[in-house]
Amino acid sequence: MARLNAPIILLKEGTDTSQGKPQILSNINACMTIADAVRTTLGPRGMDKLIIDDKGNVVISNDGATILKTLDIIHPAAKTLVDIAKSQDSEVGDGTTSVTLLAGEFLKQFKPFIEEGVHPQIIVRAVRKALAMALKKIGDISVHIKKDDAKELRELLEKCALTALSSKLVAAHKDFFAIMVVDAVQMLDDLLPLNMIGIKKVQGGALEESLLVAGVAFKKTFSYAGFEMQPKKYENVKIALLNVELELKAEKENAEVRVESVQEYQNIVDAEWKILYEKLDSIHQSGAKVVLSKLPIGDVATQYFADRDMFCAGRVPEEDLKRTMKACGGSIQTSVQNLTSDVLGFCASFEENQVGSERYNFFKGCPQAKTCTIILRGGSEQFMEETHRSLHDAIMIVRRAMKNDSVVAGGGAIEMELSSYLREQSRTIQGKEQLLIAAYAKALEVIPRQLCDNAGFDATNILNKLRQKHAAGSRWAGVNILQEDISDNFEAFVWEPSVVKINALTAASEATCLILSVDETIKNPRSAQDAPMGRGRGRPM
Repeated sequence: MARLNAPIILLKEGTDTSQGKPQILSNINACMTIADAVRTTLGPRGMDKLIIDDKGNVVISNDGATILKTLDIIHPAAKTLVDIAKSQDSEVGDGTTSVTLLAGEFLKQFKPFIEEGVHPQIIVRAVRKALAMALKKIGDISVHIKKDDAKELRELLEKCALTALSSKLVAAHKDFFAIMVVDAVQMLDDLLPLNMIGIKKVQGGALEESLLVAGVAFKKTFSYAGFEMQPKKYENVKIALLNVELELKAEKENAEVRVESVQEYQNIVDAEWKILYEKLDSIHQSGAKVVLSKLPIGDVATQYFADRDMFCAGRVPEEDLKRTMKACGGSIQTSVQNLTSDVLGFCASFEENQVGSERYNFFKGCPQAKTCTIILRGGSEQFMEETHRSLHDAIMIVRRAMKNDSVVAGGGAIEMELSSYLREQSRTIQGKEQLLIAAYAKALEVIPRQLCDNAGFDATNILNKLRQKHAAGSRWAGVNILQEDISDNFEAFVWEPSVVKINALTAASEATCLILSVDETIKNPRSAQDAPMGRGRGRPM
């Protein structure tokens, strides 16, 4: 009999396993802690976080995705929230804090039901049902803007950019940047490729000195002697884009060339010079006045071009070379044998200008300009990095608004309307789902409540006013941060593309379902974790 009761060992010794209700509650607590980490960054009055990574680099940001990416989170369930913030950032660009807060609040509202023994799958079913109802409601009430009217479309895009920038560090200059962002996105082609907007940062100066270049601008590359003799300004110029090295190659280490006489050695040297000069001559004959290469352009070539009134730049980053090609036409050549006019680029004006302490090459008046460059100015490096992130979010929002022309009111208005609608609908449903959908509806109120808390308002008072307004049929009533009250946020032009809210609700609900579905965690032990370090060569005892 004793042998029948012997324990069956399936897992390696030291394996950490936890399961059942305590495991689900532990995962919920971890996710709530993550939501608390970014809670105070929401909205126009949100605070910033200062994070120092393991290398000592400092990041100052109030962007949810950036903060969660920078934190080194090891809890497996909490990583789910980091992933949804990242997906929101890459898919829509804005709403990363909202999506994390919503997921944390959904779990917080469902935690008492788990503690009371409601089966997680019943909750998951209710969440999916509530999400479907919420998405249908967004589709019904979102406002479509006519794309035919260019003026109306531009106003819509500027309003969306202003809403995205109002919660960022650069909110004081949001009018200036909103116009810049909309101009930048409208310069792109129909596919709106993000990599065709280059953002360069030059330290020094004020934020308002930032400028948008309709074309390409990049920092002057490393140059040899003779560079200063080259002209720095051209009108109606042809541009050669190369992936060719224009310098004499040094012999590789330990290379061996056996020669019988000095003349043979001289012939080898002459051949090298001849090859180089043939390359330079064919570039000159092509009629190109500006030569850009991804590979180095040596001192001989630099002087050669300077003598012929040509401008050259070597070691140009690939991304800038590709954007120049998009703007000026032509194609990047890997040899100089066939430089005909159809493979050369063209622009109306090229010049090199001083921007702050850096020198920049500007290509303007490009015939195929489907690209642009934003040059950011600012004081500290961290501030410029945060400005870059803020503009990235605004650019993503404007792109989304151009692709999906429906908008909703922000400032907690859409969340309150959905909450009010789901509460009403839950009363028509029988069984446990009624309570669970009502809990989902209550969780949506976290956005307006947090906006009030972060601005220092009385959240209970403002939420009561909002509930009363929405019950009376005022669907766009939301928090007015400027007047410490509520207002019609659609009239106040606090607009957001509806795709932002759809994506945030979907991602937060899916993450909630995923975390509630996990009831066991098995952590395998690390095999070599506790092994002593071996003494390698040169390592002291």
